[in-house]
Amino acid sequence: MEDIWTSKLTKRDRNSVLLCRRSMCDPMMHDEIIFIVDDDTGLRDSLAALLQTDGYRVVAYDSAMAFLSEPVTDNGCLILDLKMPGMTGLELQRHIAESGRVLPIILISAFAEVSTAVTSMKLGAFDVLEKPFDDEKLLSTVAAALEKGRKQREIAEVRREATQRLSTLSAREREVLAKVANGASSKVIAEELGISRRTVEIHRAKIMRKAEVQNTAELVRLTKEADIDL
Repeated sequence: MEDIWTSKLTKRDRNSVLLCRRSMCDPMMHDEIIFIVDDDTGLRDSLAALLQTDGYRVVAYDSAMAFLSEPVTDNGCLILDLKMPGMTGLELQRHIAESGRVLPIILISAFAEVSTAVTSMKLGAFDVLEKPFDDEKLLSTVAAALEKGRKQREIAEVRREATQRLSTLSAREREVLAKVANGASSKVIAEELGISRRTVEIHRAKIMRKAEVQNTAELVRLTKEADIDL
């Protein structure tokens, strides 16, 4: 329910107030940064002002190389111009994709072509907006991109933790784990590896301890989450 003060504000100002209230309740939003890379000073400043008015932290760059010259967190999203001198927006996007970073990208351009949009989306762009675009459209796209980024970071953290837990397994333990993950019983594993069932049970106990899980179901789920070759 809106209070008397917010009810007198314009729709855009009211949205800004509500967003700021959400940011106070959600610590993750305090750490998120909207990066802008655009060689057009006027548009760059305009975008920064719009986003800052809505309560976002903004860092702007006038070129792709300037963006790459500084350590940048993946906790946020990137608004990236397509046509820039030197490294283009598409080239920067490809560089980010190849580096394996998790940073949602919103590509903007006054010359958006279907082929360019398709290439950008294949490289993982969250969206492609054609200039001039509506302020509300940009803000809603940024909000959606940030939400996607949060989910991607959560997945990446789960994968990192799972991989770390299983990274200490010996070669034999990995062999046993691979067969456990495929549903094989200790008896079958023993026969296939040419070892005793008792030895298999010992390996399984060590795997469970290193993986910090309580049962086989948890172990199988952890194995699926981890980035390891079995």
